[in-house]
Amino acid sequence: MIETALMCLALNIFFEARSEPIQGQLAVAEVTLNRVKSSNYPNTICEVVTQENQNGCQFSWWCDGISDQPTEKYSFKRSKALAKLMIEEGEYISVVGNNATHYHTEDVIPYWSNNFTELNKIGKHIFYTEKSFYFKPLARPEEIGNYYLLTN
Repeated sequence: MIETALMCLALNIFFEARSEPIQGQLAVAEVTLNRVKSSNYPNTICEVVTQENQNGCQFSWWCDGISDQPTEKYSFKRSKALAKLMIEEGEYISVVGNNATHYHTEDVIPYWSNNFTELNKIGKHIFYTEKSFYFKPLARPEEIGNYYLLTN
């Protein structure tokens, strides 16, 4: 079973991010693994990678009609090494955080992006978390800050 999970994650890294920096490839793997951990997605790596819904596939390469056979030997070898690293040591490696479950390239604006909070941009990918998971404190109002300084 681990070989199947390894292959599914490696293919996802390869087809989604092979031309991205290593951090971007790790971030794609991290999003995939975060989905496996989430109750909102399937429970295995392969089920997450091949998940489809009424809007299409979760990962575009899975249902784009193009061959899913990797053609770049070195890139796929690197994808397999990164997949193995993330499966075996992923709990110690974080690029976008435990709550990142979505991403897209900067070339598109998906229908779902308004429902998520942007976390990070790595290479050409923008990574997101659900708004309910991410709370950013508001800036302290200038008047309150100055009032405090003047009264103490």
